[in-house]
Amino acid sequence: MRLRIQHTTTYRYEPPATSVIQILRMTPGSHDGQYVAEWQIDVSTDTKLDTHEDAFGNVTHVLSCGSVGDIKIFAEGLIETHDTGGVLRGTDERFPPGMFLRTTELTEVNPAMSAVARQLRAEAESDTLGFLHTLMTQISDHMTFDEDPTNSGTSAAEAFTLKRGVCQDYAHIFIACARTGGVPARFVSGHFLRSDGTIHQNAGHAWAEAFVPDLGWIGFDPANCICSTDAHVRVAIGLDYLGAAPVRGTRYGGGLETLTVAVKVEQAGRGGGQSQSQWQG
Repeated sequence: MRLRIQHTTTYRYEPPATSVIQILRMTPGSHDGQYVAEWQIDVSTDTKLDTHEDAFGNVTHVLSCGSVGDIKIFAEGLIETHDTGGVLRGTDERFPPGMFLRTTELTEVNPAMSAVARQLRAEAESDTLGFLHTLMTQISDHMTFDEDPTNSGTSAAEAFTLKRGVCQDYAHIFIACARTGGVPARFVSGHFLRSDGTIHQNAGHAWAEAFVPDLGWIGFDPANCICSTDAHVRVAIGLDYLGAAPVRGTRYGGGLETLTVAVKVEQAGRGGGQSQSQWQG
């Protein structure tokens, strides 16, 4: 499948900020099942974008500028994808899987989550893949998609208690429970082609990857209760959202800060952005 993606992030500062530094993780990489045919990033203000790779191998750009009232960051490209049944191959793995058992503040479990994870793990016995599929289903059944009650700083435990959240929250809960069950898991940020024909979205997408012996890393999208497909475009990974956020940084000076995000994901050369998978915005 050929997917055309446009991702626009706009910051407005009133009064203008004295200086701004942002780290962008908006550039996808190529691997088995995903080929980056075209990709570019443009910034509205006069600034230099320094390209680097972070510890996880994500492509990063560092944006820094002086006094500014607004910044628009526009990323666009064409990605060719193939369905690999959720199995990840051909990526640059810089750490052993066991490193992704590490807990973060956003992926800590509460007693209720721990009990669920340990029970499902015990029932699955040595069937790690079965445990992960059942865990994904349980999270999908437990949660209701709702944009209002959570934000980028909401932890897995908080979202699990609320029983509501967005794709980031679903991913954090899955990661936290998988790690409690002894399975390495990590956060993935990217994009998703919705099957309902909606191509305009107000955010990117998030899911998780878990490590299964003899298979490797496998993508699990608990917000849609599916493994990753050719409708998913993988951009960055991390221990949690903070390590894979599309834009993260700081500013000095200024007053009110307003952030708006607009994402467009569609099937190139066809109308409506159709796919065969389930959807989540």
